Amino acid sequence: MSDLLDNLNLEQYSAVTLPNESALILAGAGSGKTRVLITRIAWLISCGEVNATDILAVTFTNKAAREMLLRLSKILTLNTNSMWIGTFHGLCNRMLRAHYRDAGLPQDFQILDSADQLMAIRRLMKSLNIDDEKYPAKSLQYFINNAKEQSLRPAEIDASDNHNRKWVELYSAYNQQCQREGVVDFSELLLRSYNLLQYNPALRAYYQTRFKHILVDEFQDTSKLQYAWIKLLAGERNGGIFAVGDDDQSIYAFRGAHAGNMLDFEREFNVQHLIKLEQNYRSHGNILDAANVLISHNSKRLGKNLRTNACHGKLVQAYGAATDSQEASWIAGKVQTLIDTGLSPDEIAVLYRSNAQSRIVEHMLVNAGIEYRVYGGLRFFERQEVKHALAYLRLINNFNDDIAFDRVVNFPARGIGTRSLEQLANTARTYNCSMMQAIPYMLGRAGQLFNEFLALIERISNNTRAMSLPEMVEAVISLSGLEKFYANKPESQERIENLRELVNAASAFVVEEGYNLMPARSILPVCSTENYAVILGENNNNKEKTGAALPSIEELQKNPNQITPISDFLSHASLEPGDNLANTRKNVVQLMTVHAAKGLEFVAVFITGLEEGLFPHENSAIKKDALEEERRLMYVAITRAKESLYLSFAQSRMLHGKTRYNVRSRFFDELPTRVLQWTTPRTKSNLSKRQRTSLDNNYADAYFNDNTIALKLVNQNQCTQSVFQIGKSVFHSKFGEGKITELEGDGSDAKARVEFKRHGTKWLALAIAKLQPA
Repeated sequence: MSDLLDNLNLEQYSAVTLPNESALILAGAGSGKTRVLITRIAWLISCGEVNATDILAVTFTNKAAREMLLRLSKILTLNTNSMWIGTFHGLCNRMLRAHYRDAGLPQDFQILDSADQLMAIRRLMKSLNIDDEKYPAKSLQYFINNAKEQSLRPAEIDASDNHNRKWVELYSAYNQQCQREGVVDFSELLLRSYNLLQYNPALRAYYQTRFKHILVDEFQDTSKLQYAWIKLLAGERNGGIFAVGDDDQSIYAFRGAHAGNMLDFEREFNVQHLIKLEQNYRSHGNILDAANVLISHNSKRLGKNLRTNACHGKLVQAYGAATDSQEASWIAGKVQTLIDTGLSPDEIAVLYRSNAQSRIVEHMLVNAGIEYRVYGGLRFFERQEVKHALAYLRLINNFNDDIAFDRVVNFPARGIGTRSLEQLANTARTYNCSMMQAIPYMLGRAGQLFNEFLALIERISNNTRAMSLPEMVEAVISLSGLEKFYANKPESQERIENLRELVNAASAFVVEEGYNLMPARSILPVCSTENYAVILGENNNNKEKTGAALPSIEELQKNPNQITPISDFLSHASLEPGDNLANTRKNVVQLMTVHAAKGLEFVAVFITGLEEGLFPHENSAIKKDALEEERRLMYVAITRAKESLYLSFAQSRMLHGKTRYNVRSRFFDELPTRVLQWTTPRTKSNLSKRQRTSLDNNYADAYFNDNTIALKLVNQNQCTQSVFQIGKSVFHSKFGEGKITELEGDGSDAKARVEFKRHGTKWLALAIAKLQPA
């Protein structure tokens, strides 16, 4: 026991050894929160407080869950397969697999990733002849997911006008389509699991009794629905919830994260202990000083101050460039210097607010001969060739999977055209069946081609029935024609390698999950869907159900998912990022967005594009609380750095085909001057002639200073000059008084973004707007 608690600092020790009560652990960046979580679980089990199966631990990434399980297995030498440790989506999937009948799902239901969900929505809208311009598929996807995040089924949404009523009708039709095809999207995994507990008191009581301790990592990133799911599992008790998070690192509001959950949790569970982990084991002192002072400008925070026993370290380097090219060139030069001094390239990261910023940085790195990797591209399981192979696997596992059918019915090409697919879809709607089931009704040439495809799927299905999962994956890749198709294309060698890696992924999966060489499939019983209307909220009367007989703990330990290896693997492919399977070189410079950098750390970090309207993003000026989230995002970026931190901005930047003229980010002014070392030519006189003229020859002059860019626009028609400056007040004859917040374009195409007091934000063409100083 003493060995378990060795080397914990005082705050960590206090958190690990808390009695059975609900507690909030405010864990700063680099403060060892993962260690605290793992040690807390190990301590509870070692003390005899609980069994391993009495603990529910929720993380936000599969990587974190795997790390926890691996480290626990080493500390306690126990089999962790029976432990409920995973992501929200993974645990909800596990619960639905165990209770699929009560959830109104087939036992082998499949999970749609975001791309497949959008494909399903487009197919639905096409079948209903919905105008995609009036009701865009992506907007419907957002509407559906947003409604589910608020725990709303179609019948529970107040549709006050015709437009909203149409959205609700489409949401209902989408639910019915998914139910018919036996698929669920990511949001549905959470909501269906929540509804399962909400309307089934016996099941709810079972899990409330079973999970004596609930631990939640990254609590600041939980959505309202995720928090509601946790509260259902906790029941009325005050004890047993161990929430670990950092409100200063809440950066996922766009994904539904609700930082207010931390305050709600503190109030609703009568939290007596709020423990702050403020000892940082990652960064040098100057970097932490910058982070602490910056985040102190946020008003809605619980408050903490990171400290370190390390030295102050290097000053934070700040650089202001005339152009984005100059900024990128400076970054490439600094990166090369770091590498020349012996720093491994993979310990260097270049962070940016928007993916569009990477182009110019990549260009300069290529020119300098520096190898790099753009982090956060297509994950392994989202790559085209892998998605095709998975679609064939899904189809032989479930002939009614129309999304998988639609993806591969003509891939590799077998002469089936769009018109024929539309006829098949119409036939399927007429007979209320899946597209595969509708094939026998098709006649003529199209019918022959569809029947040949049906025969192919049946042949693959029959030939692979007794195979293990890796054997099945390998056979599907061969029999489907995918291997031959890509082998005939010299440029597709990487795709062939990815298909082979899919076989390796299947082999690793069966070992990790304990399936070994058992057959990947078996004949599954037909699921009763009597609870369909109850779960989906189509009938609001008498929702609570007593549920079927509940499995014992022993039964869940023996077969926790009650699912065949192939169905389990397909679910894994939907939920697992697959970054560890990506065929990328690791020892190269890492380029990524700040959001993608969350949870990572590097010796040297460059934060680029620190300009008003870019970072912080322009939306922060109009959205409530958005500026505080942007500041939290900057805080996350700063705290990725261990020893060296570089901040830069450019006064002109080409983005999306347009030249933008920006002022430096307010974040520079919110950093302590004592930790900053400016290494930039910040006045026009310091710039070379080439740099001065590179902005644009259509401008008579350009003034550079710390806060603004003033532009003299030459109006060629009137032969006069007008001066426009970001931050200056102006007057317009129609809109009244306003303030210039952004300047864009050049010459006769120059525009200004003006925030008017009474008319909101307007983009005005400077050549014709006739703006006057206020």
